[in-house]
Amino acid sequence: MTLLMLGPPERARAWLPIFDAAGEELVVGEDAVQDPSAITHLACWTPPADLGRYPNLKAVISTGAGVDQMPALPPGVALTRTLAPGIDAMVRDWVLMATLMLHRDMPRYLEQAALGEWRTHPPRPASAGRVGIMGLGRIGRAAAASLSSLGFDVAGWNRSGHPADNIEVYGHADLAAFLARTDLLICLLPLTNETRGLLGADVFALLPEGAALVHAGRGAQLDMEAMRSALDAGRLRAAMLDVTEPEPLPQSHWAWTDPRVVITPHTAAETDAVEGARHALAVIRATRDGTVIPGLVDKEQGY
Repeated sequence: MTLLMLGPPERARAWLPIFDAAGEELVVGEDAVQDPSAITHLACWTPPADLGRYPNLKAVISTGAGVDQMPALPPGVALTRTLAPGIDAMVRDWVLMATLMLHRDMPRYLEQAALGEWRTHPPRPASAGRVGIMGLGRIGRAAAASLSSLGFDVAGWNRSGHPADNIEVYGHADLAAFLARTDLLICLLPLTNETRGLLGADVFALLPEGAALVHAGRGAQLDMEAMRSALDAGRLRAAMLDVTEPEPLPQSHWAWTDPRVVITPHTAAETDAVEGARHALAVIRATRDGTVIPGLVDKEQGY
């Protein structure tokens, strides 16, 4: 089995010795492919347009945690997203940072600092913050545990309503009740047909007045103009975004200069090259052994 990797040179430099030590074949870049029929696995962020060039392809590995950027794959080709502990920890940390910043009114203080204005606002204990997390995968559960340990009142929401440790979980039909008890909304959902545009006027209208938004899911889930209207109406008081639609956000976009919005350029996490290589090796071995492929994506559900 041979894996073709498409990506930056620094990733190749990290992967090559790991694959050599494991006794697995690695080809870097399509120009280096001598026998397309030997390629059984492809690791990339987006695949080349003509996957038909590789008749024995068994799996495509997204080098990040997301797969919504992937086109439809040929029948019989599995899709997997990279499982890397470092991704989970970094996104969790970004969510904690954003939550604490919004809870302690940091956007307001940043605006005051730009004006040279020294003015305090009454701080609130963590126990007074009702946090709601949309999406309870590994990252969502990790964020919930960390925020709960800080004293926040944390609840979760997902389609199934499946229980999670030590927090109340709302199901698909209970979205309105979930939003009504949420002062700080965190989105960590994957992008699917159901979640595209979910963070829009209807959702914002169901939040308590003066709520805040932390968005680290996918940019296409957020209606930016609906968020702007919610901010202007006081339904939202502030937002922290790590993802936008489009990306990169145009320099002239209103959100860059709105003091109520803090944006980071999709930098909550980056796949560690060594962890990515280890995941790719695990996918190859699972394919060879006929065992469950780690990070396997349900193509119908989109995650």
